[in-house]
Amino acid sequence: MNITRRRGAIAFFITLGALLVGLSVGLSFGWIILNDRAVALAVVGVILFSLLIAGVVLNTVFLVREIRRNERQDSFLNAVSHELKTPIASTRLYLETLQRRPVEEEQRQQFYKIMLADSDRLLATVEQVLKAGELGQRHRQQNRTLVEIRPLLADCIQVTLQRYHLDPESIVLDPAPAPAPEGVPLRVLGIAEDLRTAIINVLDNAVKYSPEGVHVRCSLAIAHPSSVTLRIADRGIGLPENQNKRIFRRFYRVPGRPTAKIRGTGLGLFLVRNIVSQHGGHIKASSPGPGLGTTVTFTLPLAAPAASPEHP
Repeated sequence: MNITRRRGAIAFFITLGALLVGLSVGLSFGWIILNDRAVALAVVGVILFSLLIAGVVLNTVFLVREIRRNERQDSFLNAVSHELKTPIASTRLYLETLQRRPVEEEQRQQFYKIMLADSDRLLATVEQVLKAGELGQRHRQQNRTLVEIRPLLADCIQVTLQRYHLDPESIVLDPAPAPAPEGVPLRVLGIAEDLRTAIINVLDNAVKYSPEGVHVRCSLAIAHPSSVTLRIADRGIGLPENQNKRIFRRFYRVPGRPTAKIRGTGLGLFLVRNIVSQHGGHIKASSPGPGLGTTVTFTLPLAAPAASPEHP
């Protein structure tokens, strides 16, 4: 109901803006014809009506953007509410079961395992929301350290495999690339915690959006003597056309995808983009089309051989 109402409001404001622009243009030409002998007045009139048209267009664009932003925020709140309530309700159910009746040890251990998974899910949601709020405030204040990218990527892969109980072959890390020129190691000057968050968020998406089976390939390469490129490619549901940049917006989730049962807050890739940007890099996503998988690539500047946390 709310989505239908918002779409109606968007259509109304677009129509109203178009009508006002048309009316302004008509009045402008009529005013010029009536005052064709008063050139100065005609010029002033054209300028004023042009400003009026520009104001109407800008106002319409602003209103439409605000409506869409509110729609994304409402979707985010609904998603977060679901992400918080579901694991809490599940944990409470198992605790009540353990409290009310005797349970065999094997089943008890299974309950513990499920509750731990629910608590991890709850903690991940809370941490994601908190990081989205604090990232821009604390990033510049933290001291940066030299971070080895390959060990960090390998550790993130192991975390993802354990989180989703996947076989080791589900997420593969390609062999190490050739050494960088002049022996520069694959190190960046940054915040290890934030880089870990960025990589794990991309891996999480690759797993969640591969409902027919997880086949993810990760690779590192020297894109330039002073930068390293990390690629994470999956064989999941892919991306529709013109969505490659939009998926990095805050609260944004691709419309029309068969993802109603896939949980998410719309913050993951937004955090990834900001983390990569604040480390001096850039990120992009590409997909041949729906059902053909997605590749997320981000490039980070390599730390200079003599770089140190104190002297970047």
